[in-house]
Amino acid sequence: MESRHRGFRSLMRPTLLATLLTLTLGSAAQTPVQWQSPSAARTTAGTPAPPRTFVNTAQRAPVVDHGLAYAPPPAQVQPLGVGFDVRRFELMAQALVANQRIPGLAVAIVQNGQILSARGYGITDVRAAEPVDAHTVFRLASLSKSFAGTLTGMLVSEGALRWDSKVADFMPNLRFADPAAAQQLTVAEVLSHRVGLTHNAFDRDIEGYADYRDVVQRFANAPMKCRPGECYAYQNVAFSLIGDVVYASSGQFYNEAVASRIFKPLGMNDASVGLEGIQASARWARPHVRGRGGWASLAPKPTYYRVSPAAGVNASISDMAQWLLAQTGHRPDVLPQPLLATLHAPVVTTPGELRGSAWRRERLNGAGYGLGWRVYDYAGHRVVFHGGAVQGYRGAVALLPGRDLGIAILWNSESSLPSGLVPTILDSAIGLPYQAWLDLDLPEQIDRPETMYAGQTPASGIDGSTATAAPE
Repeated sequence: MESRHRGFRSLMRPTLLATLLTLTLGSAAQTPVQWQSPSAARTTAGTPAPPRTFVNTAQRAPVVDHGLAYAPPPAQVQPLGVGFDVRRFELMAQALVANQRIPGLAVAIVQNGQILSARGYGITDVRAAEPVDAHTVFRLASLSKSFAGTLTGMLVSEGALRWDSKVADFMPNLRFADPAAAQQLTVAEVLSHRVGLTHNAFDRDIEGYADYRDVVQRFANAPMKCRPGECYAYQNVAFSLIGDVVYASSGQFYNEAVASRIFKPLGMNDASVGLEGIQASARWARPHVRGRGGWASLAPKPTYYRVSPAAGVNASISDMAQWLLAQTGHRPDVLPQPLLATLHAPVVTTPGELRGSAWRRERLNGAGYGLGWRVYDYAGHRVVFHGGAVQGYRGAVALLPGRDLGIAILWNSESSLPSGLVPTILDSAIGLPYQAWLDLDLPEQIDRPETMYAGQTPASGIDGSTATAAPE
């Protein structure tokens, strides 16, 4: 295990040579400085070392380094693996919904600024079957966290707040069991799950239909794992403090800010936030759980919609294709590269991600969390990732910067079966030997790509009927 961590540090070291300071007011400019972990910033006597201060010459105000890691874009994008073929992945997606292995699925693949595929498969509801298409809306669950991090970064670039702004400046009534914690907690620490509370604190309260604001008041009596910034523990309720910060710093409610600053400029025309948003969609996929007779569709619960920054976004695969294009740097008018570099850089290590599914154990050499995104050393290649799951919905997004590739997969069931499609596509893009990550009996020509194109040349894309993300 230690050797795997060394590999991760080796991979990420070039990207952790500097941190990004707060953006200058009214500008997207960023200043790289040396990265230090909180523990490294302590003297040998055990007392805190004074933070290094840098001068923002534009505003003549001190800017303090708080350990945000800077990950520059790849110097040169490498070509996709020789056997990479989108049609094969589409056939795999179709096989996943055959015979209702899962009810419905949608997959988007973008590369080099182009949408290679954005299609739906299967049905929206086993009780009232309609085909899933490119504009069928799914609940994104924790994929929503990347929207929260991105929105916050946009406000930082506008000068509305700073990464090292104290959350208490926007929420003066915030209290923790440690009286000093609320005064110490920064915006960046919220977005990187370094609040100091225990893992998934108060999720059960949210699942029990508790009100978000009532739960936040319970922070005052909750046990703390560490001081803010000193440890990682994944959060939903505490992560959603960022919604209050957004409102206080921008004057817009969180849902409105996401819609006006992200959905509209990116052309995410099916996207929404909240239970009312998905229910108002022209076509949306119902959540499904296993029943005695197979899949059973349900009404979506309002619970985690009450923590919108953590789990409140709804979107179609057409929307997600636009999101992937923006997150891979092809919409600099909305999301400039320096901001993306900040969001996609690891701030804290998360070794627990190395366990779990087979592809994680086999492919991941290291893992960290940035600002609303996970960052992996995937077989020696940097992958920016997030997964999501909530009551009958699951999804995953992966970015492979070295190949300028983006993948989004959404499905309307609690099955983990489609998860293997992500490493299947990543392996093919990198050119790794084929490994059957999908626990599915696939036809031989799909399961073994070397047999699929005997005597043929693999295609690099697909025809125009799906490249535009139009409905089937």
